Amino acid sequence: MADDPSNAELAHRIEAMRLDLKEDFRELAKRLDAKVSIERYELERRAADEVHRAVIERVAAIEAARLQEKRDAEVERRKAEDQRRADKRLVFSALIVPVLIVLLQVYLSSRGAGS
Repeated sequence: MADDPSNAELAHRIEAMRLDLKEDFRELAKRLDAKVSIERYELERRAADEVHRAVIERVAAIEAARLQEKRDAEVERRKAEDQRRADKRLVFSALIVPVLIVLLQVYLSSRGAGS
């Protein structure tokens, strides 16, 4: 019986275990409070997915607009090039051809006058 603890010692050990358990439960409660609920996690994940989709759509729209601008610029460049060609044909037909005709008439008249 000398090895058996006394009632006071047993009460002290039980009180120490109770305080130890109380501290463990307090620490566990703190950890649980720090965790995010599954509902909140799902809501935040959905919101992040929506933002991600919106960003992707916006980038796609910007890329489509840039591609359309490139196409429009190419069409404008071709129109300007066609206009330059038309202007060159107009200059040729309006200025150079009449000068050539006059020169041809002068040549023919000088050739005919000399015979």
